[in-house]
Amino acid sequence: MANLTLSGTTKIFDDGGEDIVAVNDLDLDIEDGEFVVLVGPSGCGKSTTLRMVAGLDTPTSGTISIGDEPIQNKRPQERDIAMVFQSYALYPHMTVRENMSFGLEESTDMDDDEIRETVEDAAETLGITELLDRKPGALSGGQQQRVALGRAIVRNPEVFLLDEPLSNLDAKLRAQMRTELQQLQNDLGVTTVYVTHDQTEAMTMGDRIAILDGGELQQLGTPMQCYHEPANVFVAGFLGEPAMNFFNLERDGDLLVSDAFRYELPSEIATAVDGKTDVTLGVRPESVEITDEVDESEHNLIPATVDVVEPHGDENAVHLRLGDSDQANLTVMVDGMRYLASGQDVGVRFPPDAIHLFDGATGEALHNRELTNVEQVEEIGTAQSA
Repeated sequence: MANLTLSGTTKIFDDGGEDIVAVNDLDLDIEDGEFVVLVGPSGCGKSTTLRMVAGLDTPTSGTISIGDEPIQNKRPQERDIAMVFQSYALYPHMTVRENMSFGLEESTDMDDDEIRETVEDAAETLGITELLDRKPGALSGGQQQRVALGRAIVRNPEVFLLDEPLSNLDAKLRAQMRTELQQLQNDLGVTTVYVTHDQTEAMTMGDRIAILDGGELQQLGTPMQCYHEPANVFVAGFLGEPAMNFFNLERDGDLLVSDAFRYELPSEIATAVDGKTDVTLGVRPESVEITDEVDESEHNLIPATVDVVEPHGDENAVHLRLGDSDQANLTVMVDGMRYLASGQDVGVRFPPDAIHLFDGATGEALHNRELTNVEQVEEIGTAQSA
């Protein structure tokens, strides 16, 4: 196994004389055995990045290395990578055994007995031994996905590349396969790059996540770091469901002011926005406090009206309007047993230790919420996945 490094990697497409920058000066250093997820909206450059690593697209500039060896000028078959596609790409006229054997027959000098043993070992790992003599048309989507994974596993590559491999599955099977993929990657210890547009997959699967937008890397870090310590407004808004609430405010001393409400910053936080007049305040739905008592004299208590309540079972998403404004909307997550009615007047608080502040002009983070337990949480997650 080996680490994977992209240095200043750029890809520019020529669209009828107009240059389209798909990936711009991307630097990534993925450690040996690490599971890194590339995530972002459609057109952000994540699939192009994967294709450059695979050799299906050639970088315009920059280098791509596996271990200490540059591979950007090598043919795909010379790169010692294995790729799993969104569409599975199985040969319909071949059995599962033949699909999994084909690459070994074409690209290695393994004899028939070695190939058969390798395929059967991979099939046992994936729990598809009983499917070896079936053809893809007789398999479910989840079974076909396991076969596609098996075809990659038998190659014993330096790097796995997974291009949205779960997007064609239904929600329940997708959740199951997320767990199975993580267990498989832990067992194999193969350096893995996983592409998805689904931020839930990114948060639950990656050792680290690389968030892309407009072909540029916005942030690289652990899921906990990116969620609780976003580098900018884009990252903060992209991660999380429901999304973070944002309010564009003007600074007046220690006060942040809008037409809908005023929020006084503690002095130790106010220093983070020194020199800024336009500030974006962000707060996650699960961090907002709702009180049934509306006392406008209470410090930083903001009057609000319940608009819509969406039951989720164990919790409810409550959509509110702040003050007298129809434009200032807020989403809050509350316990599923708490009853709030449409039209009800309530008060909301943004706990100072849970707010995020961003530069209103650039979107860059000025202050993130306090996160004293992030290292402990990450250590627990690492221990559970080991």
